[in-house]
This record gives sequence, C-alpha cells and structure tokens, in this order.
Amino acid sequence: MMLALLALGIGQAVWAYDVPDFQETLQAAEQGNAQAQFNLGWMYANGEGVRQDPVQAVQWYRKAAEQGLGNAQYNLGVMYANGQGVRQDDAQAAQWYRKAAEQGYAQAQSNLGVMYANGQGVRQDYVQAVQWFGKAAEQGIAEAQSNLGVMYVKGQGVRQDYAQAVQWYRKAAEQGIAQAQYNLGVMYEKGLGVRQDLVQAVQWYRKAAEQGNVDARFNLGVMYANGRGVRQDYAQAMQWYRKAAEQGDAQAQFNLGLMYANGRGVRQDDAQAEQWYRKAAKQGDAKAQYNLGVMYANGQGVRQNYKIAKEWFGKACDNGLQLGCDAYRKLN
Repeated sequence: MMLALLALGIGQAVWAYDVPDFQETLQAAEQGNAQAQFNLGWMYANGEGVRQDPVQAVQWYRKAAEQGLGNAQYNLGVMYANGQGVRQDDAQAAQWYRKAAEQGYAQAQSNLGVMYANGQGVRQDYVQAVQWFGKAAEQGIAEAQSNLGVMYVKGQGVRQDYAQAVQWYRKAAEQGIAQAQYNLGVMYEKGLGVRQDLVQAVQWYRKAAEQGNVDARFNLGVMYANGRGVRQDYAQAMQWYRKAAEQGDAQAQFNLGLMYANGRGVRQDDAQAEQWYRKAAKQGDAKAQYNLGVMYANGQGVRQNYKIAKEWFGKACDNGLQLGCDAYRKLN
C-alpha cells in the first residue's frame, strides 16, 4: 500500500478587491499610492480593465512592495517563483516572501516554509521550514498545517511526533486539503499518533479520493478488496482501482489487471488483464512484467510467444523479482 506523506507546494497570488477603474487606479499609482500600485499590478496580471501584461504587473507590484506593502511583496514573490513577467528566480522569490512573512503575512510564511523545505532559492533548512510553517499554520493556512504534519511525521526540523502530525493533518483535512485527508487516513490505518481505526481510515481516504487524490483512490481500492474498515466488495475495489489506474498509478494498473485475470468484481477477461498489466509493466512494475510474461508463455489473452515472454521475465528479473529470474532461466 502506497504511503506517501509529502505534500509541499507554493500558494497562488492574492487578489485585489474593490478595484476602481483603470484610469483612476493609474493616476493614484503614479502619485505613489502603494495600494493603488498593488491594484494596478493585479489588474495587469489578470487582465482586469486592461490588456493582460505580466511585465507591467511586476513593475507595479515592485513599486508597492518597495513601500512595504505585504500583499505586493508576496505577489512579487509568486511572480518570481513562477517566472511570470520576469525571469524565474527562486532566490528573489524567497527574498520577497521573507519581507512579507516578517510582516506576518500568512501565505508568504507558508511559501517561505516550502522554499526552506525544498532548498529552493535558499539553503535547505528544515528547522526554518518548520518555523515558518508553524507561523502560517497558527494563522489557519491549511497548506502549512498539512506541511507541518509532514515535518512531524518525518522528523525533519523537529522531533518526530506522530500525535502532533495527526493534529495538524486533521486541521488541514477539515479545511478540505486532499493530501492531508489522505495522510490522516494513513495515520489511522497504521495506528500512528492515534489509535488504529480502519473505519476512520476509510472515511478519510474516501474524502481525499473523491477530490481526485490518486494515492487515496488506490488505498481505498485496497481496503475494499481486503475488507478492511469496510465490507469486502470487489466491485467497489475495481471502481477505485480503475480511477487510480486511469491517473497512471502503476500499482493500481497491476491490481486492476489482477482483478480481470481472476474475475473479481468484474467478468474474467484475459485480454483486459493483459492490457492493464502492460500499462504497469511499462512503468517498471516487476510483478506486472512477470505476469505479462506468464500470459505470453501460456497464450492467455495474447498469442503465445516465448520470445516476448522471456523479454518480460528478464525485465522483471532486472527489477529484482526472483520469480522473473527463475522464469527467464527456464526459457533459456
């Protein structure tokens, strides 16, 4: 079961509100009004009342930012991070995020935490990442809460503490962050920082899965297939495996092939099994490569071909599956 627990990402630019007409805004901006300069930058960035022009947006954000306006400093950081209207520059992004963050601007604190966690534009420093995530998390930024949970799970920049991780994941999950919902499901399934509760695990996986989280969809399929936290239901397992498989998840593609091969939750279909095994095999899944070799060796769902079977067994062997090595030798 996939148990990825890392979810770090950069937030988006903030919006301007109650923006007056362009000429009025331009006049105030040219007179040095910082809020007008920010609003003008936003108008250029989003094509509101004027033709969209990221270069002009950067120029006006900069004027407002240099006057100490936190939301302009933050948006200027976003422009540098994304390379919009300016050459992409993580170091500049981090500098502007810091200016806004030091003023207490929560989203900038969250983004600065990401920069420190990933070593983007600054030297990687998990302690600094935790500090900035903490400041933003306390202000209710869901992404920072989720990321702080990650740091507690991994013991990066802070002493490993699963109970603290659960608390922060829950806060973010209750705000609808899919990755936090998935991570919280993992904690309940494994009994990390919380009493093991497979029913709760399923509930949180479902919330994340319904938002399109591929890992949650795969895990939910596993829970249905094995009757963990929910009544065993191969048809439901098939549905969730398919969703994850169509998003490119190799494990889900392999499991979907297995369901077709064994006729679980679906009518037995060797041709469908072969197709899904092939998708997973091309991504390097050793079990899928081995099973595909078996199908070619036995002529199941495909025309029998020992040469192709041997090739797939060889790939499975190269990927560390002993069964593949044994089958490869038998065909020599």
